Amino acid sequence: MGQALAGASREARALFEEVDDALGQNLARLMAEGPIEELTLTENAQPAIMANAVATLRAAGLSLDKAAYVAGHSLGEYSALCAAGSFDVATAARLLKLRGRAMQAAVPVGNGAMAAILGLDIAAVQAIADLAARGEVCTIANDNDPGQVVVSGHAAAIERAIGLAEERGAKRALLLPVSAPFHCPLMAPAADAMAEALAETTLATPAVPLFANVTAEPVSEPEEIVRLLVEQVTGRVRWRESVAAMHEAGVTRFVEFGGKVLAPMVRRIAPEAEARSIVSMEDIETLVKEL
Repeated sequence: MGQALAGASREARALFEEVDDALGQNLARLMAEGPIEELTLTENAQPAIMANAVATLRAAGLSLDKAAYVAGHSLGEYSALCAAGSFDVATAARLLKLRGRAMQAAVPVGNGAMAAILGLDIAAVQAIADLAARGEVCTIANDNDPGQVVVSGHAAAIERAIGLAEERGAKRALLLPVSAPFHCPLMAPAADAMAEALAETTLATPAVPLFANVTAEPVSEPEEIVRLLVEQVTGRVRWRESVAAMHEAGVTRFVEFGGKVLAPMVRRIAPEAEARSIVSMEDIETLVKEL
């Protein structure tokens, strides 16, 4: 992860070194060499994903002068805000390290779970979550695209939701390999930890508005961004609504930096829009030539 980029781009190498210095660990080596079990620990995965995304943008040498908005999925909001200049890379890395630790500590391992439900719309999944709860937590965590919704909560409730989804015609309903039930009320202790950390963090107004996960609306005011970042820990990631709203606002080109997950979602939400993933130096060179 990030090794080819670091080998080809001085800017990317410098960014990975900046993250390592901020965290006091050799995250870049862990990203490149593993072991995968250590890299996928939430406290390492979150800053690593951010570092890879922002390093890809830095390697491209692009500014946001042609962008209307920035957006990110879950922890990706920190990457988006870093790209837009709300806070620097070191601050983003430290916040995400804390966020990962706090989320992991919020619920004992095995007590929570998440499941992806494919082929049912948001209303159908909401009905399933309500039935599956039975006094426990079972909520929609991610509204990703028209046919992909993720539920989160107590492990037993999520198992019930999987069974109900299969009965109600879902194409697939499967447990996700995650270490905690993210974006649900069980994450309240993590939200408290982030509220405390963000209260001590200075945010600048982003160069372009952020389309916030929990509202699916643009925001630029630093105090409101902080409030929404805290709310996001326990709240729903409204990715489908966010992309649809950006497209309705006139966005016709979406560019994903550092991954290949969000662009396919965008194409399913707004088929007439252009959406591409920028991961390799070849991707970067092609994009730069076109802009």
